[in-house]
Amino acid sequence: MSIRGFIFDLDGVLTDTAEYHYRGWKRLADELGIPFTREENEALRGIPRRESLLTLLKGRPATEEQLQEWMARKNAYYLEYIREISPADVLPGARELLEEIRAAGLKSALGSASKNAREVIERLGIAPLLDAVSDGNSVTRQKPAPDLFLHAAAQLQLSPWQCVVVEDAAAGIEAALAGGFWTIGLGPQTRVGRAHVVLPSLQDARLENLLAGLKTS
Repeated sequence: MSIRGFIFDLDGVLTDTAEYHYRGWKRLADELGIPFTREENEALRGIPRRESLLTLLKGRPATEEQLQEWMARKNAYYLEYIREISPADVLPGARELLEEIRAAGLKSALGSASKNAREVIERLGIAPLLDAVSDGNSVTRQKPAPDLFLHAAAQLQLSPWQCVVVEDAAAGIEAALAGGFWTIGLGPQTRVGRAHVVLPSLQDARLENLLAGLKTS
């Protein structure tokens, strides 16, 4: 193995903005008179904003102008909510792993479908620990297409087989495998079981152990 870099998803990996996304979608759904539950919000994990909106609409007709307005409205709500984010919202183990990767001379990047990813990592205080950022503005095709991770690897000047993608969504694992990356899945086997290594979270994750687990996968 010649792993030289790690590419991290944002939500559910480095921080948990799921509650903010839920509040944003729920607020929009209430305004549109559409029932929307936390369970339905889980189904939106890792997928882009437009696809999330179409899922929320459940087949209800809408013009392109309406779709654009609703996406912008939801994003405004989300931006309002994430102003509450601080360094205290970095998930357990994430900052320590990023620091360990940096100390080992390896590279790290963000690979997130969120178009607000840069603002979030700045508020979390982890931007200096990331060598590159690929977000929803970086590529046209989003997960489960591999483009986002390929873009991140290119920024790191590494090949996919030299990079490990850390994801908590099935679509993210699928995208990484399609791109030829090593994968670490965070969460239940039912969701991320196709990953080379599966962990409940990054809490207590150590670089040496992760590399050893990948080597034996």
